[in-house]
Amino acid sequence: MPPATRARAGARKPAGNVRAWDEPTLGPVVLVRGPEELLRERAVDGLVALARERDPETEKVELDGTTYGPGQLQVAASPSLFGEAKIVVVTAADAGTDELYADLLAHVERPDPETAVVVVHGSGQRGKKMLDAVVASGAPILQCDAITRDADKAEFVARELRTARRRAEPEAVRALIDALGTDLRELAAVVSQLLADTSGTISVGVVDRYYGGRVEATGFKVADAAVAGDAGAAVALLRHALATGADPVPMVAALAMRLRTLAKVAALRGGMVTARELGLQDWQVRNAQRDLQRWTPESLATAISAVASADAEVKGAGRDPVFAVEKAVLTIARSSTRR
Repeated sequence: MPPATRARAGARKPAGNVRAWDEPTLGPVVLVRGPEELLRERAVDGLVALARERDPETEKVELDGTTYGPGQLQVAASPSLFGEAKIVVVTAADAGTDELYADLLAHVERPDPETAVVVVHGSGQRGKKMLDAVVASGAPILQCDAITRDADKAEFVARELRTARRRAEPEAVRALIDALGTDLRELAAVVSQLLADTSGTISVGVVDRYYGGRVEATGFKVADAAVAGDAGAAVALLRHALATGADPVPMVAALAMRLRTLAKVAALRGGMVTARELGLQDWQVRNAQRDLQRWTPESLATAISAVASADAEVKGAGRDPVFAVEKAVLTIARSSTRR
């Protein structure tokens, strides 16, 4: 995967040797860390591609940290019989064996400049002494933070499109995130499929044509209908979603997210914060401002309280999760003043 030069979704601002996941930089030791599995895989792919740009004969060797035995790193990193360059990728270092950490500590102290050793660590404190040693050595660190905010997901999709030199309408990006945004890997796969199957700018019509069933049955579509005051459509979408396997918990989460966005944009009216500080895209602000014309502070508070109650019920406080989420949807729809 070729290195990118634009802003990265899900990446912290680089500091020192910390870089974004798609800014591969080789060294005798490289640390790939962070909870987002897809981004860790992308980071490793970028490092391997960079190594093979320098030497097409570079051999990739993988070691599984969970089953690592003593001395495996030394064997893997040692020069091959024919002198080919090597890149050794140690996966699952966050669940590694004690032998792995001991061997990595020794390797960091005396790295082989001819072999790149990539340590992939998801999250947690296991192997902390080894991690501290890698960081202290000045090794490049590729950060793979979780992508959870819609704004970051939208930037991730935009980055995928930029890499392919394609564009999508903002509403099309929103539709993709609404339908598939809970799983970054699935979102990336869908974008790749759309790029392969279509040409030109990707419109919301294209997204609906390919993934209409998924889009129409998501909690975000239910939330959109409820916020718009369309109780009939909201309940119909909800029942269809539940009938096709949707779980009440993420449905309530989608309702809560939609109402939080309304509350955030309502706060913008006071001028105390900016949309960027709230992590909102311009299109989210425009849509919420349109929706807020139908809402008062009191009705918004009523809707938020209903969702909070439903959240507790679907997580065990109530006997009927389906009834709880339907009740919340109806309360939201009835709190909105349709025009």
